[in-house]
Amino acid sequence: MTRQLDFRDHRRELGDNRYVYAVVSRRAGGLSIGLNLNPDKVCNFDCPYCQVDRTPKGLENLTRGVDVARLTAELDGLLAWVKDGSLWTRAPFDTAAPEHRRVIDLAFAGDGEPTSSRAFAAAAAAVRAVRDQHGLQTPIRLLTNATLLHRAGVQAGLKDIDSIWAKLDAGTPEWFAKVDGTTFPFERILKNLTALAKARPITLQCMFLTLDGQGPSPAEIEAWVGRLCAIRDAGGAIEAVQVYTVVRTPSSDRVARLSLAQLEQIAAQARAAGFEVGTYA
Repeated sequence: MTRQLDFRDHRRELGDNRYVYAVVSRRAGGLSIGLNLNPDKVCNFDCPYCQVDRTPKGLENLTRGVDVARLTAELDGLLAWVKDGSLWTRAPFDTAAPEHRRVIDLAFAGDGEPTSSRAFAAAAAAVRAVRDQHGLQTPIRLLTNATLLHRAGVQAGLKDIDSIWAKLDAGTPEWFAKVDGTTFPFERILKNLTALAKARPITLQCMFLTLDGQGPSPAEIEAWVGRLCAIRDAGGAIEAVQVYTVVRTPSSDRVARLSLAQLEQIAAQARAAGFEVGTYA
């Protein structure tokens, strides 16, 4: 069966590539060239809504680290197709809908938290170098859960990142622990987001869902809006807020999606507080 590129299909496979893939992103609005620093599928979160299969069969690369030279070569080949315009004549890119046939970004995302890789800074520098060699202006983006932004090695890599989309799925530690599947301190997340937003504008990506049939309570949404305001009031710049829900099959059957109407109700509260908010159902 021919693979059709659309936002419901985020498989990471692309030929023999280990690190570089491409997906249609509903939030970015086009083709996102993905940079996967976690092919071992190890992540410091265990979000029940994540579609990544983290069973042992996916852990074969655990001790191999990241081969930055191979990542660079894979990206170089794909960007050559972007530059000469032949990308859209090649499978599976030739199956993308006309409105999605534009390369939006080069995104560190993939099967785990990109900044958890020791190769993050080196990979970011290498990606910028190969992009610039092709004379492209495509922004380099980081999708992050914000857990490790305070580390010096991560901060060194951020200088080569043009755009940061950081996760904030909750307003309280209790809901955060449930929807992101972690015991990581919520306050550390908030400190990292605030410090980053004070240094540069960020976009917040905020997943909302039901867990065991229960969505976030009105008090939870009020607390979440309060977190946005606290970041802004501390001098942080929030460029945009993305309110979205599950669209691909989650790893847990406890999870279900919210409707667009429900997302709009959440977004309305953030808009009332003065934030630019987009909804994605």
